[in-house]
Amino acid sequence: MGSLHIPPPAAGNARSDDSASSSNSRYTPVSNDLEEQEQEQEQEQEQEQEGYDYSASRSGKAPMGNLRLQTDFGDDAEMAEPVSGDEDNRYDSDEDVEGKTGRAGDGPKYTPEEEKEVVSVFDRRLVPFLALLYLLAFLDRSNIGNAKIAGLQDDLNLSSSQYEWLLTAFYITYILFEWMTLMYRLVPPHIYISVCVCGWGLVASFQCLATSFWGLVVLRALLGITEAAFGPGVPFYLSLFYKRDELAFRNGLFISAAPLATSFASTLAWIIVKISSNGAISPWRILFLVEGFPSVIAAVFAWILIPDSPGRARFLTRRQRVIARLRLEGKMAEPQHSQEQQRSMPVFLPTIIKDMGYDSLHAQARSAPPYLVAFVVVLLTAYASDRARTRSPYLIAHALISSAAYLAIAATGYFQDHISPGLSIFIRYVCVFPATAGFFSAITLIITWSMDNRVEKEGKGASIAILNVIGQCGPLLGTRLYPESDGPWYVRGMATCSFFMIVVAVLALVLRILLQRENRAAANDEDHGTVDPGEEREELMGGRRRDDFERSGDQRLVYII
Repeated sequence: MGSLHIPPPAAGNARSDDSASSSNSRYTPVSNDLEEQEQEQEQEQEQEQEGYDYSASRSGKAPMGNLRLQTDFGDDAEMAEPVSGDEDNRYDSDEDVEGKTGRAGDGPKYTPEEEKEVVSVFDRRLVPFLALLYLLAFLDRSNIGNAKIAGLQDDLNLSSSQYEWLLTAFYITYILFEWMTLMYRLVPPHIYISVCVCGWGLVASFQCLATSFWGLVVLRALLGITEAAFGPGVPFYLSLFYKRDELAFRNGLFISAAPLATSFASTLAWIIVKISSNGAISPWRILFLVEGFPSVIAAVFAWILIPDSPGRARFLTRRQRVIARLRLEGKMAEPQHSQEQQRSMPVFLPTIIKDMGYDSLHAQARSAPPYLVAFVVVLLTAYASDRARTRSPYLIAHALISSAAYLAIAATGYFQDHISPGLSIFIRYVCVFPATAGFFSAITLIITWSMDNRVEKEGKGASIAILNVIGQCGPLLGTRLYPESDGPWYVRGMATCSFFMIVVAVLALVLRILLQRENRAAANDEDHGTVDPGEEREELMGGRRRDDFERSGDQRLVYII
């Protein structure tokens, strides 16, 4: 067996005298006798069958196994200690990866424990940071509701209609520019996300400088553009790192940042109003600045921490990057730009609570607990949905509970003359908790469910764009649900929300029935031999194992229900 030439080793890897150190180093396999050489030849044959690329070795890469470093070519050549290659350094290229894991079709050669560790690292390093960014985005989006009762409406002499236009301006541009989420496929995510975060941070901060209705309208429109470029595409970005039966909880962690942001905004608004109520600068201006500028700082960290793909995550070891890529290879879906359907409750809740009879300061404080509860409920729901491997039962249950809560608030206002004021306030405030938790949980499950049941390469750009536009019509309509003329009871707005949550439950039930029929039809086709029996499938949401991606032309997706 011939020697293999490689670059000189690092200091400390071999023993050599000064004269030998200047000579060209080379590695030679350890072979003390004929039996050992035969064993090495057998090992080489086995590695060749597993796909090991010996051409790469002959081109200058060291073979796997223990090697001795020969530093002199004379008769008195000195042999160094065996050098064991670092495991991580064996995966410099796709060829090396294939040699370790086997060629296509052999299946990945990594343990479940290794895969679990990779997922755990993503859970610790990626999802919380994205949730933080979304928290900042939703904070800058919804704090206008806190600013309204902190003096914004009075200082700028805004009518009820003008305030509604401030909300509407955001959603108009948010809808028109949702196509920008396609940039996730064109621009490296760490660059794209950083630019988006910095953009909305600057715009949100500049709101503190507004002196007129029209100036604030322009800023709200710009805020809609910058946030539309980020939020709707994040669930798709997460699908590059997680399998479909892992997505609900991770999407839940991401989306639960919205109610947490609203809770935080209300608490921060209470502190700001309390401290600066007698200051030289209006509390609402300080609120916009304090809650907007942190996004600019976060953009710097986003540039550093956001990975462009599983195989390029800096916080993973080299082997973990290989595993992260292989576990999802061939199973990545087309962009599912999520229907990020945020309702109007976050921007109107401070006003609704204030109209229950509380002053501005107490209304800010009492706006926080409902969203804190919603944050916990969203996480518990997403976790339970992943464990149970089903979506529709949880979606239907939350939609019905939320609908009942909205209806109770509306009924309390409609029958106000027959209920004592104290009991009326209690019912309305308590019902805000399930109403808020219900629709945020429903949003999480809708986004995840829509991504679960998409066949690879089936997504069409036009259909996704239409879906997103329709999805944002809800928030656009919601900005008109709570005019001051309907206060303090807002019966019409509450009844409308109750009706649409019923619609969500009905549509989820219909979709569940249709998907069950499709699964039964696919199972019958397989039982009657119309499906290739050799085709592997993986049923992620049920008992038997079925494949959820297409190997050839005939794909039969087992739908998640």
